[in-house]
Amino acid sequence: MIELETRDVNVNGIRLHVTALGKGPLVLLCHGFPETSHVWRRQLPALAQAGFRAVAPDLRGYGGSECPSDVAAFTTMDVIGDLVALVESEHAKDAVIVGGDWGASIAWLAAQLRPDVFRAVAALGVPMMRRAPVMPSRLFPRTESAVFYTHYFNEPGLAEQEFEQDVSATLRAIYFAASGQAGPRDDPRTPNPFGMVTNGQGLLDSLPIPAELPPWLTQSDLDVFVQSFKTSGFRGGLNYYRNLDRNWALQAALDGKNVDVPALFLVGERDTGLAIPGMGRIIEAMPDIVPQLRATKMIPGAGHWLQQEAPQEVNKALVDFLQGNLGS
Repeated sequence: MIELETRDVNVNGIRLHVTALGKGPLVLLCHGFPETSHVWRRQLPALAQAGFRAVAPDLRGYGGSECPSDVAAFTTMDVIGDLVALVESEHAKDAVIVGGDWGASIAWLAAQLRPDVFRAVAALGVPMMRRAPVMPSRLFPRTESAVFYTHYFNEPGLAEQEFEQDVSATLRAIYFAASGQAGPRDDPRTPNPFGMVTNGQGLLDSLPIPAELPPWLTQSDLDVFVQSFKTSGFRGGLNYYRNLDRNWALQAALDGKNVDVPALFLVGERDTGLAIPGMGRIIEAMPDIVPQLRATKMIPGAGHWLQQEAPQEVNKALVDFLQGNLGS
């Protein structure tokens, strides 16, 4: 059995818990919500075997990493500052950055902002897109009867109270509903945790709790996630959503700037994001703002948790991309 390295590292004025494996060119792996570095458990050995140094942090506010008390300390710029310092702590000049869900958004922005540090990017689930013409709080829908889930997350304490009542049930419901096992995204019967929340209800009220875990998630792996969120709570992860407008304002300085490093985009055929109107056009337009986009690959049958649901396909795509563009 492969023994992963784990340690705490102080970077950018914050303590991060890091899991790592291998020697060679550095690859940073950034998780999403509600996840931790444990989502990369199947990528770390594959990347190490291919000749790379793979490092997966619990991002600030998650798992074993420090969770600042100030909501404003969770902008994408703060997180990228952590990652830049993490590269330095690895005694490396630069790194390839890989991310899924929130980690994908962070990875795209990191490569756009600091191509000198992040020399290539691979994103899972979330495409690179231009800055919206209006701030997210005005862009995302709100009706008389329901609000988009980001509005629900924006209320301090509300989602925390719901999610922390039964952490295991929360994660089982969200993980299943956004997975390929939940069903096709064009089927209105398929649950979606990242959609509208009915007024007076919680996000979980519309999600089934599966009787059995999906085949890609063992009970022992779920237990790792559950223990992490029992320890950290959900406040840190939710604070990323509470900075969406602040991120939008900060990113004005990057308007019109492309991502000018080699890039790879992977998405599951049943990813929740594909149900968003216009997402297909956004993905098709990516080469305009990511001129070195090497490939866009859709993974059949997979949902939003791509690196867990389809690890072999993701590992092959990542290793081929890394070796084809960088060498090992």
